[in-house]
Amino acid sequence: MSKNKKTNNSKNKVIIPIAVIALLFLGIGVGMAYFKKNLYTVMKVPQFELTDQNNKKITDKDMLGKVYLVEFFFSRCPTICPVMNTNMRAIEDEINSPDFGIISISIDPENDTPQTLKEHAERIGVKSPNWHFLTGNRDYIGKIADQFNIYVGDKEDESESLNHSGMIALVDKDGNIRCRYNKDNMPILYYSGLNYGDPEGKTPKLNGKYHPDREILMEDIKKLLK
Repeated sequence: MSKNKKTNNSKNKVIIPIAVIALLFLGIGVGMAYFKKNLYTVMKVPQFELTDQNNKKITDKDMLGKVYLVEFFFSRCPTICPVMNTNMRAIEDEINSPDFGIISISIDPENDTPQTLKEHAERIGVKSPNWHFLTGNRDYIGKIADQFNIYVGDKEDESESLNHSGMIALVDKDGNIRCRYNKDNMPILYYSGLNYGDPEGKTPKLNGKYHPDREILMEDIKKLLK
């Protein structure tokens, strides 16, 4: 074999692995861009029918055509609910769209009558007619929470009955629960309505100045509204 052929073969051996590595990095880049841009479909939103602060029946079908959030709370809550309400209000102000709504389901319906919820909405400064504070039968609400896979305490357990998760479901216009992917390209499923003591959102803190999930929720709502 001539010297020139040996040299060309050597170059080819170097070029081929470099090309493979380049394609690999390109594939990783495209994959990461896909996960950043697209939202995961968790499941169809559970069916619900409850009464809002205006004594109006609201169902999941009424919300079709809107991007909306779903949370569980109660108006007398002294801990995480005011934090969640504040974060929801910030999102309401930022999005400011007739195609956006919020569903806040009370886990204390015996106290959270429509009138009580109307006063609560006025107290926190709700502006949108699409923010519905819902009440109804407690057993039924517990079943809805189970179907959403969002924790709500057992009604029969006094120490647990008013405990609940600070997680929020994001629903698209077609009635699908959606979410973004985390840094490991795994779906996060739900968003946190809490504040944190750190920008990464690892340490919940009632008076924390960081609310990373609020920021990403705003981004993802805007994606779904397009």
